[in-house]
Amino acid sequence: MMRWLYFIVLQFIFILIIGIVVYQHKDNATIIKLPPKELAQWYKPDNKRQVWLHNMFKLRREIQAVQYYAEQKDEKHLGEWTLQLNEHYLKIAEMVPRWKKKIDISIISTLQTNVIEKNYSGVLAAINTLQKNCDSCHTDYQAITALTYRAPDFSTIEITPSLSFTSHMQTLINNVNQIKIAATDDMPDIALSSLADLEQGMKELGQVCVNCHKQDKKSYPDQQMRKTILSLKQSLLNGKIKEQGVNLGTLAVQACATCHGTHRLAFGVKKLLTNDLDLKQLLSH
Repeated sequence: MMRWLYFIVLQFIFILIIGIVVYQHKDNATIIKLPPKELAQWYKPDNKRQVWLHNMFKLRREIQAVQYYAEQKDEKHLGEWTLQLNEHYLKIAEMVPRWKKKIDISIISTLQTNVIEKNYSGVLAAINTLQKNCDSCHTDYQAITALTYRAPDFSTIEITPSLSFTSHMQTLINNVNQIKIAATDDMPDIALSSLADLEQGMKELGQVCVNCHKQDKKSYPDQQMRKTILSLKQSLLNGKIKEQGVNLGTLAVQACATCHGTHRLAFGVKKLLTNDLDLKQLLSH
C-alpha cells in the first residue's frame, strides 16, 4: 500500500514540476490548434476546387438567410434555406470525420422543429446558438487553416531547373545591398553593375509571378519600377548621394516590400506551422 502511495506522490511531483516549467516559459510559447491533415483534400492543390471554403461560404449565407426570413416570418423561404443550411452543416462531418464531435445535431434538430412549428423566435434563438458553435471553431482554426491551405507555397517553385526560387530571391537581396554599399563607398561602376543584375533578376522573377497571377497579369517590373530604376541609374551616374538613397529606397518598397507584405509573411508562418519537428527540436523549446 505504501509503495502505491509513494508512486502516486512521485507522479504528482513530476506533473507539478512539468507544470512549473511550462508556466515559466509561457511568454516564449503560443498554443495553436492545428486542423486535421485530411482537410487538405478539400483545398487546392490536392483538390481542383476550394471545396471546403465554398461550403463555409454557403453556410455563412444560409445562416444569414434563415435569420432574415425568420425576422420577416416568411415561412416559404425560411423552409427552403433551412434545408440548405442543414445539408451543408452536416457536410462538415462527412468531409472531416474527426470533426464530427464538433457538430451539434441538437441545434439543427431544434431549428427544424421551430421552422415547422412556425416558432420564429425559437428559430432566431437556434440560429444564434448555431452561430456561436461556428464561432468557437473559427476561433481555434480559421486563421491557422487559411495560413496552412491558402497561403502560397514557394518551396517548389523554380526560376530555372538549376535555380530555386529561394536562391534567386537571396541574390536579388544581395544585389540591392551591393548597390547601397557601392554607392556609399563611391564605387559607381560596381553599383551600376549590381543594378543591371537586379533589373535582369527582376525580369526573370516576373516570368514566374505570372504563373499564379493569371487573371490579373501585372507586369513585373511594372512601369513605376522601371521609372525608378532609370532614375536610380541617373543618380548613380551624376553622383547625387541623396537622390541615390531616395531612389533605392523607393525601388525597395515598390519591388520588394509590397510583395513581401503579402507573400513572404504568410509563407513564413505557413512553414513554421507545417514543418514537422523532431524530438531534438521539441526538447529545445
